[in-house]
Order: sequence, then structure tokens, then C-alpha cells
Amino acid sequence: MTNIEQRIISYLQQGDKRALNLLYENYSGSLFGVILKVTSNQELAEDALQETFVKVWKNASKYDPKKAKLFTWLYRIARNTAIDKLRSYNNRHHKEVQIDKSDVYILPTMNINQDVMDIKKHLETLDEKYQIVIKALYFEGLTQQEASEELEIPLGTVKSRLKIGLRELKKIYDP
Repeated sequence: MTNIEQRIISYLQQGDKRALNLLYENYSGSLFGVILKVTSNQELAEDALQETFVKVWKNASKYDPKKAKLFTWLYRIARNTAIDKLRSYNNRHHKEVQIDKSDVYILPTMNINQDVMDIKKHLETLDEKYQIVIKALYFEGLTQQEASEELEIPLGTVKSRLKIGLRELKKIYDP
């Protein structure tokens, strides 16, 4: 084991950030070569190299010089990171969308309750304070917190009005 390796290992075990500088200076070129060979993509390789050093730093306390040489440990982390990065990239960028096939279950129209189709009409039968809250949450897509801020109503009031409004609508649809 070289003097520099001993120093790096010592710094890693102590959690000293100087280890990262020494690791980068002494091993980044070799590790980048390994990663680039796996990914065949400069940008992915650069990202994977950075992630490798982050993983090395986070797992520094797990390194045991009795089990593996420093470069072997770094190599394994770099190679596994490169493989993970490549798989992730391929999963995100190479999925084909099959428009002719659909997994969506199609309901026959005879099973749809026609009363549900006119929900906006029934909503208008509620007090305006309930209408406003339900419209904000269900038709405008606001969260309860956002509706509270937008409507300038306390959050608890938004929740209460929603609960009461939905209870009133349930009476219409499920008498």
C-alpha cells in the first residue's frame, strides 16, 4: 500500500474532507474511464463519477482495507453506479408508448349513473359558500391550503365547508 493510499484511508476513516480531494486527484481519471466504458455517454459518465464520489464519502466508514484494496473498492462503487445510471437513463428515455394498446378499463355507458353527469347543476343548489370551496378544490385543482389562501378563508373553515358541501351533495345522489 502506498503512502498516499494510507493517507486517503486515514482521512476517510476520520471523516476528513481532504480524502475527497486526494481521491479525486489520484483516482478520478481511472474511475472516469471505467464509467465511460460502461455508459458510452460522456454526460452520463460525468454524472456517474460525481455520484460515485458522493457514495464513497457517504460509505467511507464501511471501507475495510483488510477486505479490498482502495482502488478495488472505488472501482466496484464506480462500476455499479455507472450500471445504475445507464439503466435509469434507458428506462426513462427508451420506453415506447403504445397508442394502439390500452390498459384502461372501458365502462359501458349503460352503467354510468346519468345523475352524476350533471354535477355542476346540482352543485349550484348548495349555498354559495360550499360551492366556492368545492369548485376550488375539485374543478380548479387547488389543495385545501391553496384554497384557504386564495379564498382568504381559514383552513379549518375550508375543511368544514368541504365536508358539509359533500354531505349535501351525497343527499342529492344517494337519497
